[in-house]
Amino acid sequence: MHHHLRPLATQQILQLSQMELLAVVLLLVTLFFVGAPSLLAQDAASGLNPVVLVPGNTCGQLDAQVTDEYKPQAPGCGIPKQSRGWFRLWENFTALQEDPSLLPCYADQLQLVYDPVAGDYRNFPGVKTRVVSFGTTQSFRFNDPARKNVCLEGLVQELEGVGYREGANMFGAPYDFRYAPAAPGLSSEVFSDFSSSFRLLVERASEMNGNKPVILVTHSMGGLFTMVFLDRSPLAWRRRYVKHLVMLCLGVGGSPLNMWPLAFETLSPPSLPGTVLTYGNRSFASMFSLLPSPKVYGDTPLVITQAKNYSADNMGEYLVAVGLSEEQVALYRTRALPVTLNLRAPLVPMTSINGIGVPTIDRLVFWDGNFTAAKPELVNGDGDGQINLQTVLALERLIGDDPDQPYFKSILIPNTTHKGMISDEFAVKRVVSEILGAN
Repeated sequence: MHHHLRPLATQQILQLSQMELLAVVLLLVTLFFVGAPSLLAQDAASGLNPVVLVPGNTCGQLDAQVTDEYKPQAPGCGIPKQSRGWFRLWENFTALQEDPSLLPCYADQLQLVYDPVAGDYRNFPGVKTRVVSFGTTQSFRFNDPARKNVCLEGLVQELEGVGYREGANMFGAPYDFRYAPAAPGLSSEVFSDFSSSFRLLVERASEMNGNKPVILVTHSMGGLFTMVFLDRSPLAWRRRYVKHLVMLCLGVGGSPLNMWPLAFETLSPPSLPGTVLTYGNRSFASMFSLLPSPKVYGDTPLVITQAKNYSADNMGEYLVAVGLSEEQVALYRTRALPVTLNLRAPLVPMTSINGIGVPTIDRLVFWDGNFTAAKPELVNGDGDGQINLQTVLALERLIGDDPDQPYFKSILIPNTTHKGMISDEFAVKRVVSEILGAN
């Protein structure tokens, strides 16, 4: 029989979290600061299950190369200026080159096009891209101090402190955040390639560590990619290779916050981030991935105007109202929405950790119907600043109530933001304690 741990009351969870954390801290102090720490760390590492980290949105670095086929929309871009070699196209909001004149080029080269003949998204013609350092955590590490805690660098360092080592028992699975899984039966070549590489990485990590099953640790949109990956992997494979899924900062219902960037287009921004906001860049397949789910929000008004309210149920009407084409709305309905509606329990032991107690957008009010206004009136609820508590509770129902789910625990950490979960010292230590517990 499989052991089930149903979601605990918040107060119980917090008491449990504090007691577990205290025990782990005392253990680590004893192990690593008394006697022979290096020897003890090696002993600890030998008993650890390998981990594979899947980062959040925009945390996979991308290289690009342009060919003669590339006809830039932005003047001065292309081979004469950028040469024929590979260059860093994306480094978490930071271009490696300091030449501001290249920013429009990057925005141009990051966009995707939908090929109706192939039924799939593609890079802009003449642009080749590749994900940097797949299999390692190198793409989570940044020279820019301002970006140090945006991805998983803090968590990587904390894991190193308890015996994990890059390339030995700790690995990374960055992905191209512009793409997204599509509904079953539809082409999604980039996600399919990621899934194949991810599967091989998990198998290799297991084999390198005495065939121990792997602990998957995800943050934000990485959790969505991983849940879809697991759902589409044979159950026997999951149970052989996946010891535990530790998913940070993700529910199952998307977020009203992600409706806001779609309401305006930043055509000539002062910096690269403005041109590639994932949920505002209308060329990206992923812009639809975390829109609010009808299963969770139904007909609850999420965007309010004097003339009409928009909900998850009539999301297509909202997309038309903010200027998306009928083709784009059709892509939302056929490719993205079915993925959202059919998220299922992973059927491997799972711990979900989310922040609460932070104002998080529940509704947007554009009272005069002017969606290009600089800022709507915001109505906040509870969550981590990006992920609403409502979607976390929906996750608890979806996974905790599945009779085939072997183990599930939901942990809520007060006053912890979406980014804070992987950068605040207390939260990171709490995450590491769960990873150690999963061992």
